[in-house]
Parts: sequence; C-alpha cells; structure tokens
Amino acid sequence: MTSAEERSDLDAVKAWWLTLGGEGFVALPPPTRNRYTQSDGHEDAAEVIERLGLGAGTSFAYWQWQSHQTFDRSGALTGELMLHWGGDHAAVAAHLGSGPAGYQVIDSGPQGAFRLDRITRRDGAGMPDPEDPSAVRQFLDELDFQAPAGPLPRGFRPLTGTEADWLHDRLRTPDLSTAGRFVTSLERRDALTREEAMRLLPAWRDVYAGRLTAWNGWQGLLHALIRLYQGQGQGQELGNERETDQVWAAVAAVGPKGAGVLGEGPSERGLALVRDWALSGDREAVGAWLTVHQAVREPDAVTAACSLATELAAHDAPDVSLRALFSAFSRAGTAAWLRDSGVDRSAGPMHSALSSVWFSTDERLPHRLRVAAAEAGQERVAEVRADATRLGPAYAELTGTAASEALAAADRFEDACAGLLAGTGPDLTAGEGALRDTWHRYRTLTDADIAWLRAQVADDRTGMQGLGFCLELLYAHGVASTAEVDALLPRWKKVLTKQYRTTYTEWRHPMVTLTCLALDVGHPVAADLLAWWTKPKPLWKNDLRFLTHLGAPDESKAAELWEFIESGAHDTGHLMTWVLMRARLDGLPPSHVADSLVRGSHARAYVLHRVLIGVVDPAQPLWHYSVNSRSQDWWRRAQAVADDASLSAQARAIGLEAARGHYLIRRPDQVRPAPTQTDLERARAWIDEHDGG
Repeated sequence: MTSAEERSDLDAVKAWWLTLGGEGFVALPPPTRNRYTQSDGHEDAAEVIERLGLGAGTSFAYWQWQSHQTFDRSGALTGELMLHWGGDHAAVAAHLGSGPAGYQVIDSGPQGAFRLDRITRRDGAGMPDPEDPSAVRQFLDELDFQAPAGPLPRGFRPLTGTEADWLHDRLRTPDLSTAGRFVTSLERRDALTREEAMRLLPAWRDVYAGRLTAWNGWQGLLHALIRLYQGQGQGQELGNERETDQVWAAVAAVGPKGAGVLGEGPSERGLALVRDWALSGDREAVGAWLTVHQAVREPDAVTAACSLATELAAHDAPDVSLRALFSAFSRAGTAAWLRDSGVDRSAGPMHSALSSVWFSTDERLPHRLRVAAAEAGQERVAEVRADATRLGPAYAELTGTAASEALAAADRFEDACAGLLAGTGPDLTAGEGALRDTWHRYRTLTDADIAWLRAQVADDRTGMQGLGFCLELLYAHGVASTAEVDALLPRWKKVLTKQYRTTYTEWRHPMVTLTCLALDVGHPVAADLLAWWTKPKPLWKNDLRFLTHLGAPDESKAAELWEFIESGAHDTGHLMTWVLMRARLDGLPPSHVADSLVRGSHARAYVLHRVLIGVVDPAQPLWHYSVNSRSQDWWRRAQAVADDASLSAQARAIGLEAARGHYLIRRPDQVRPAPTQTDLERARAWIDEHDGG
C-alpha cells in the first residue's frame, strides 16, 4: 500500500474527493478528456443527477480536463486546481470544506470557482523555501498578479528589496528549467540586469536552439535584451558591437512571435523586422508594426494607419491583416484617450465601440480599412446608440465625442454598412469561439452572403474550420448544391478525411455535411463517401457516422439512429440529427418533433432540452448540446421556445428555465455581443413577466 509520504498530490486529492457527497450534493468523478469545458461539467452533472434520481435542486462540484492538466505526469500539483460547481454556493462551500490535509480550498465567491492548492510555509521575511516548488510558485503568482489599473508599468507592484534579492539569487547560476518565472517577474519591473541577461542568452540559445519560444522565460529575456542594448529605461550605455549583434541575432531567430516585445522597445532596426513579418502575412506582427511605426516615424495614429494599410494593400495582404491593423489602431486610440483624459478604464469599451462605428465612414482611411472597421462596428452600433442616448452630455466626458455626434456617426454607419460589408465574411481562421460569435448574423442569407460562402468552399486555401462553417450555412439554408460537392471532390480524400476537433455547437465536421449534401443531391460520389464512413479506421470518425443519416433520410436510417440513441452512447449530435431527420420525414417543424420527445421520451433530459432550443430555427440549427449561454442568439432561441404557443407547457417551461440561466440575466458582462442597457432592461422585464404569469 502506498504510504502518505509516497502518495502524489493527485492521489491525495482523489482520496479526499471520494469522501465528499451527501444530501443535496454530488461530487462528480474525476474527469476524462470528454469533460473539457465548464458546460461539459454541467451536462455530466445533469446526467448523474438524473441517473441517481436526485432532485433538480441538487448542488454539485467537479473539475474539468483543462483544470486536470495542473497535475503533471507524476501527479504533482503544478498550479491551483479549479473546482467548478453548480447549484447553491453555500451548500457547495459547506461540502467542500477546508480541503484535504495539507491542502486548502479557497472560496472565490458565488461568481467564481473554488481553488485547491497545497499549504506551504514562508520564512520570517516572507520568502519561500527555494526547494519547495509549490511555495515558489505561489510566491511568484503573488508577485505576478496584475493590478487592474494604476500608474505602475504594466500594473505590477514594485518589488521589495528582499523580494528582488531573492529573485536575483535564483539567477546566479542559470538553470533554464527553473529560471523562466524568475526572469519574468524581474523583467516585468525592468529589473533584469545586463550581467544576468548576457549570462542567460547563450544558455537559452544553446538549450533551445531552433525552438527559442519553447522556454517559458523567452519574452522576459528578449524584452531585457532589447531594453538594455538600446540604452532604454535605466540610462545605461549601449553594449559593445559584438553583444549587440548577438541580441539582434536572437531577435531574428525568435521571429514574428517576438513582434510584441519589439513593440515595447521601438527602434528603426525593430521597425524593419516587424514590417517584413507583417508584409509576409503574419497577422500578429501587424499591431506591433503600427506601434513601432508611430513611435519612430509617424506619431499621428490616422496617418500611420493609412500608411500601413497602403503598404499591406500593395503587397496583396489578406483581409485578416487589415482586420489586425484596424484592431491595433482602435486599441491604441482607446488607450491614448484613457491615458490623456484620465477617465476611468471602464469607459474603454465605450470608446472602442465608437471607434469602430466612427472610422467605418471616415474617408481618410482606405476602403479595406473601413471594411475592417465596419465588421467590428456591426455588432456595436446599437451599443453606441444606447450609450449616447442614455448618458447625454456625460457621453462626451467618457469618449471625447458629443452624444449628438456619436448618434450622427451611427446613422452614417447604418447607411454605409451594407455596402461596405457586401461580399465579405468573418475570419475563417480565427478561434472557434470568435467565429461562433458570428453565427447569428446568418439567420438569413443575402445573395452576397451566398456568393461569399460558395467562394470560400471553392477556395482550396480554406481550412477545415472554414469549410465546416461555410458548408454548414449553405446546407442548413437549403442553398448548397452539386457545385459545392464538385468543388470539394479534389480535396475530400486528402484534406476532409483528417480529424478536426470541433465542439459541434454550430457546424459539423465538413465530411459529415459534405456526405449529407452528396446524398441529398444524388451525387455519384455519395457511394464513395459512405464507403469511407464504413471503414474501421480512422477511429475518430465512428462517433460521427450516424450524423450523415440526415442526408436523404429514410425510415431505416431513423430507426438505426434511434437504436443508437437508446443505447446510452455518448451524444455528439445524434439526437439533434434524429429530430431534424424526423422533421424532414414527417413534414413537421423540428421543434414540434423535439416537443413530442419532451412529452413522452426516455431520451436524456439534459441533451433533449438543448436540442429543443437548438432546432427552434430550422435554417440555423445549433449542433450538439453545448450551446453557448454567452450568446445573445441563444437567448433569443430560448425566448422563442418559451413564447411558442404551439409547443407544450413542458417545452415552454424548458425554454423559460434556459432563459433564466442565461448570462444575459446572470452575468451580462460576459455576453457577446455586449448587450446595451436597453437589452438588459427588456430581458429582465421579459423574465419578470413570465415569472409573474
């Protein structure tokens, strides 16, 4: 048997976790890879509570796979373990208690997760034992806590003399395996010395040759090298020519990932590098290019942005580069306004929203830059109108623009927006979450939208995520055709058959949608596609095979899929597929099919309830059951279910319960696009009306 001394942190936490539970509370089992997000945890909890026959008010706690990564391969805790929860906060806190022996559970309050960490000790001066990794980590976390506002560089408090000495002592003999965090904490205060930097540089260059950014201290060291060898910050003399050449060789070896660091230490030499990186297509370098260009060439923001936009256009840069340029331009303008005006930082989003709307029609900017502004502004123009109307004269104090001028800018924006955005679309290479936030814009498709989506499908540069997004929209709206199948024929075997990890919340794997489309239009390739799905490998596709039954559905496919659903296997969109199949076969609205299950099915409630909301707009189904509760589109769908008199009382209650739990009601600061005050007032009034009824 393993002794207490030999047990890993993971063993100790699991042993304690097994003791938890009791009346009105469930501790979910430790996670597998399938529990990757917080919503996955809530779905697991719903399933466990339903299976155990516990009441709907049962509270629960869990951790997810992302949190689980804080345990290393040996089971050692390398950071705080985030314990998420649902139900009654006080009940969860009582059941978790203070934590297992040797550890502590920290309560972050009703709006946050609980945090579990080791209990460590400090010496009389408050310094940790350098040999205790947990104590060192906790100490550095405290130092690196970034204040939300203040005059200090980057918001980090100054070090005491004892703290600085302790950090410098750790760097006397460079050990890169542990030095990264010490370098970071010092350089966040511009405190790394020339001797330390030049001692670390050769070790970094040798140990991490060819992969310099793999070391966790690279940004701090690079920042120090640029600062010190440009004589910035502490009045130091420039280094000798040999050392300076070593520094710039390291900057060049890091490449575009170092653009942001160069932006913090602008120079002509740095400008040449970030310009080359940006013009070669690296979007991350564009913002740094603007920063450095303003610092060393052209301080006027509009003139600088126009100059860079002209260069990007001359080099046929992709739209993502122009988006990055406008984003950097807007951020810089907002930061400058906050700094110069002294207004509270909370006014930043208001100023940023106005920038997007204002510059969309500013004729000083090149057309493509105004298009990028319009893309950002289309979600924020309502916010500008609402803020200007609500605040009146106070709006000028917070943004530098009179309310009447802001409202006039909103009018100009709405007149020009359709023309600016015709034939454009979102960045298909952006993070899945950012792309998912644009889904609601396509509840209806214009001719220009259809043309753009078809062009992306036909473009062999469009990656898996972009294909999934575009093909799904065309298919769901019934405008996909043989042309899309033909366009993908040269790519399907070598590209589309690769694994693509998606949460399946809005769009499916493009192989699924392509197969459905080929079946619907009777394309000859359908037989080959089906043959691929029936092969034993690759294994990842097996869970998705049944999703292709939506193409050319029939009763035998429906029966086979229902049998799979009743088996209790993990649902990755299967119930949604069956509901849409039955709707097509029976000529019914999908929400009515889902409602029939609500009234008489043994399908899992936690999946079924989300399917009901996901299919309420049949031309825009929300796939799978992990629907985005931060999305205003999801809120509108929950409302639609609750207000649909053709649905049963049980179904309408599901919609109302989902709306009550939406972030628009509970945490509106996290909703995207950001709600206006009018949005919030209407939402609360709607809830009050339904609760009162």
